[in-house]
Parts: sequence; C-alpha cells; structure tokens
Amino acid sequence: MQTYSLPLRDVSEFAAEVRDSLTKSLQRELPSKYLYDEVGSALFETICLLPEYGLTRADARLLQKYSAEIVVRLPGPIQVAELGSGSGKKTRWILESLAKRQKTYYYPIEISPSALAACEKELGQIDMVSIVGFEQPYLEGLRAVVESRDDKDHLLVLFLGSTIGNFDRDAGEKFLRAVRGILRRGDALLLGTDLEKGIASQLLAYDDPAGVTAAFNLNLLARMNRELGADFDLSAFRHEARWNATERRIEMHLRSLRQQAVSIPAAGLRVWLKEGETIWTESSHKYQAAEVLQMAARTGFRCDGQWIDEEWPFAQNLLIAE
Repeated sequence: MQTYSLPLRDVSEFAAEVRDSLTKSLQRELPSKYLYDEVGSALFETICLLPEYGLTRADARLLQKYSAEIVVRLPGPIQVAELGSGSGKKTRWILESLAKRQKTYYYPIEISPSALAACEKELGQIDMVSIVGFEQPYLEGLRAVVESRDDKDHLLVLFLGSTIGNFDRDAGEKFLRAVRGILRRGDALLLGTDLEKGIASQLLAYDDPAGVTAAFNLNLLARMNRELGADFDLSAFRHEARWNATERRIEMHLRSLRQQAVSIPAAGLRVWLKEGETIWTESSHKYQAAEVLQMAARTGFRCDGQWIDEEWPFAQNLLIAE
C-alpha cells in the first residue's frame, strides 16, 4: 500500500500553521488547504457526486454549455493555468474548445500530487493540449507560469468551483488583487462563485446523510496523526456544518465530544479542548450575482460575461485584467 507523506520542508510549514491556528484565543482553527491530502482529495471527489452537493454539477453544466462562448471572447494565442485543478474533469470543455483553434498549454497548479496525477490522466489525451503541472501554492505556481510564457501569449486563469468562497471576503479580494498583480493587462480570470440559496439546501450540501463530508472533515485530524505524530481520537469529534447569516457563509467545524488533551509533537504543541469546543476547518462564502461584478471592479478586473445556472444558483464570471 502506498502512503502519502510531505517533504520535510512542507511538514515544517504544516506544523507551524497548525500551531498558529490551534492557539488562537477566540476560536481554534485549522487551515482548510490541508484538507486536501491524497485521502481528502479522493473524498472530495466523492462529495462532488453526492445528490446534495449541487455546486459541482452546476459548475460543470455552465462550462459544458458556454465554453465555446467563453473562449471566443479571448484573444489568441492563449495559455491556460488553473488554480486548484483537482482531477481536471470540468476543465475538459474549456481545453477542447481552445484546442479547436490552437495548440494549448495547460498548467494545473495544485498542492496535492495525487490530484495532479489524476488531472494528467483525465486530460492528457486531448489533441493539441500539452500539460505541465505545478505542485505549488496558487500564487507561487501562477508566478512560475507567467515567468515561463512568451511575450505574445495571453493567459486564461481558471479558479473554478467557488474556491474563492473559502476565503473571508476581505481576504478573497486581497487574493484577487494579488492574482491581478501577477497578470498582464488583457489576461483573463474565469471565476466560479456559488450564489445564495435556501439555507436548508446549503446545509445539506455540507453535511450529507451518507457522512462523506464528515469523513472528509475528520480526515484532517487523521492527516495530522499520520504526518505530525498527533494523537487525535477521531471518535471524540463530530463534524458540524453551520450557516453564519451575518457573514453569509457555511462553516465546517469539528466539535470535541469530551474534555480532552491532544499532543502534536511535530508542532511542539499540546492542546486542551473543552467538551463542546470546536475547531473551525473551512468556510464557504455565498455571493449575490451583482456582488461579484463589484468585487471584480474593486480588484482590477472588468466582468466581460456572467453565466448563471438555472438549477443550482451558481455563476461563472469571465473577468478581464484592466
């Protein structure tokens, strides 16, 4: 059986971020990016198939229906970079539309090596498309792509699946400004945003009856056991999804079912948890369609097109760097 392990440098970074996040005084947290190790990525792919999680299907429907319309709005020649590609299944429609007019270089940017491997397997046989993966954080990988392109090439950056919703709103805008700072005028960003909808359906999407999302969330503790030598007892925690009406976001938490102490040797940390105390692991902010256009304008982009799914309120937004 293969085991997943982080390089020493990444273990040190993981440990440092865990230490900083778990010692916050008001609300203990863990960085959501660490949900996506090999096991977590596989569980998330399963979540995307669940009937309660309509977001991924809406994302895919829009890409399938409008990829040709999106691509025709872009000047050539164009290269494609994707921030957090996952398995790349949804990206196929964009790449196939581009491949009809030019040879295309596609650069998936992922911190999960298993996701990059799945992406290569999924998209590697498309004619006229060459894939070069970057196992790096988003901005670091995007800078590497930009530095490698020819002066004549334009760039389309894909940030799909409403990953922008995992950022706090201010942090999301800061991230978009950072992306804009890396791009050249006329480059494009295709941004997926999940829109507001009924609270009950939103909560079901993050707390499915089959318990897949709970397993995904709890795997973060299991990962810390595997990679940081922690001694979390997973049976002593319960997955919890909440709607925060003030911030308009779903929050995922892990609730401690008893008073307990947990050691995390690689982080040099021993944490005391009260019964009922939670560790906040992920947020998913929801947007209004007009709000996305305003956010684009504030971060150095103009919206050249917005497509909204009719079954599950979700938008694809084509933003052009000003």
